[in-house]
Amino acid sequence: MRRRHLLAAAAGALASGCGYALQGRGITTDPSIKRIGVPLFKDRSGKPGLDARVTEAVMVELLKRGRFTVVRDTTNVDAVVEGEIQSWTVLPVGFSTDSGVAQASRYAISLTAKVVYRKIGQTEPIWANDAFSQRDEYDMGQNASTYFDQENLSIERLATAFAKSLVAAMLEAF
Repeated sequence: MRRRHLLAAAAGALASGCGYALQGRGITTDPSIKRIGVPLFKDRSGKPGLDARVTEAVMVELLKRGRFTVVRDTTNVDAVVEGEIQSWTVLPVGFSTDSGVAQASRYAISLTAKVVYRKIGQTEPIWANDAFSQRDEYDMGQNASTYFDQENLSIERLATAFAKSLVAAMLEAF
């Protein structure tokens, strides 16, 4: 019986000592930051409307935190989040064969942006990343005419996922 307790204790000690965890260490934002400006992301990708969609998603995600007032201005704010979309790619990742001809049936889209989060009046950013990326995939479906509908739905998912990941990276100590 005693041996069983020792084995259980040893197993517990080993399991707790593995050191692997995906646990944040709390909010790292300066508590004096109450109003954040998020100007329209610059767009180097050339994808129409992507800048507005990503900017809006970032603003919504910051508002969900409930700690900030979020505006598009950079005046009368405590901090600013500035972004520049570096690339937007769409690549076929799945193919189907119809009548002996291979056609793309699944696409992967990815977005990479340079983002800086800084407190007004400070030269060093609170957080910055020159290549923050997010990826999504979508199926083309049987009808080629639905391609743009599927792409637009994927852009919505991608912008939302991008914003969630970005805001978590900026505000949480991972």
